[in-house]
Amino acid sequence: MYERNLKLYRQIIDKCPEIKLKGKTMPYTSANGHMFSQLNKAGEIGFRFSEEVKEKYLEELSTAVFKSYGAIMRGYIIIPVKLLEDIDTAAQLLQESYQYVMNLPPK
Repeated sequence: MYERNLKLYRQIIDKCPEIKLKGKTMPYTSANGHMFSQLNKAGEIGFRFSEEVKEKYLEELSTAVFKSYGAIMRGYIIIPVKLLEDIDTAAQLLQESYQYVMNLPPK
């Protein structure tokens, strides 16, 4: 699952020219000093949103909060595999996540 989802993650990021994949052992994206997506050791991909948007997507996508190293990541949801396979839609969500962190105060 990890390798398959890493490949999908790369394809999603490739659709967003301003977003670059970082990290060798824990792939992630960041902007404005904030991480906004990552692939955990279980092979799950999480995107970060505002709390309001996170709650909306938890319900709409029938998903769960995202964990990394056993810790719940604030604002993150697991992107369901079925949605990951829809590269264009997943890229739109990643773009939304990117816009969210770009509107946060820089770190």
